[in-house]
Amino acid sequence: MTRGNLPVVDPPFEDGGSPGIRDTGTVVGVVLAAGTSSRYGSKNKLLTEWEGAPIVHQAAATIDRSEVDTTLVVVGYDAENVQEAVGGPADAVVRNERYAAGQDTSVEQGVEAARERDADAVLFALGDMPRVAVESVNDLVAAYHHGVGDALAVANAGKRGNPVLFDATHFSALSNVTGDVGGRQILLTNDDSALVETDDPGVLVDVDTPQQLEDMCERSDG
Repeated sequence: MTRGNLPVVDPPFEDGGSPGIRDTGTVVGVVLAAGTSSRYGSKNKLLTEWEGAPIVHQAAATIDRSEVDTTLVVVGYDAENVQEAVGGPADAVVRNERYAAGQDTSVEQGVEAARERDADAVLFALGDMPRVAVESVNDLVAAYHHGVGDALAVANAGKRGNPVLFDATHFSALSNVTGDVGGRQILLTNDDSALVETDDPGVLVDVDTPQQLEDMCERSDG
């Protein structure tokens, strides 16, 4: 059964939240960048430049500058070009040969990479969301460390966005999700889920079409 409205919490956070969540713990950040960007047309949207760098580079750099312990990028479609576009802001790049089957295969790859690094939690970000603020990622990690919940997502004005974070207790379930919903079902059905308010509109802005990129550039110029 899906829960109604998830509770929304605001930083700064107080200690002593959900039982079983540690005040410290290794968080692996995973940037999902394996999709075909079919809605964008003939070009790969992740390679499109925004503010002087490819979108996927901007998304990876945000995670790399945050409080996560390791930054991984999962590539698939157009893998070599996407990996080159990511450039330096990644500790490792994981190739998903099954990307055509949906985002869940990339989530599975990310979970396996997190397990290999003995992670206590995994944070998933999207490679087509370059406007997410580093502070928003840090708020999500801080919420986890302070025991706010074991399945968390950032929010703006109470509206759920990305990235999302899951404690290791959810790794097996994440490895068995199907379709392009990622961990959404886990987030919405888990008893210990919450939204972390960021006041960051960027957590809601992804790029699926050229028009969306144009709109994003206009907002930046404004």
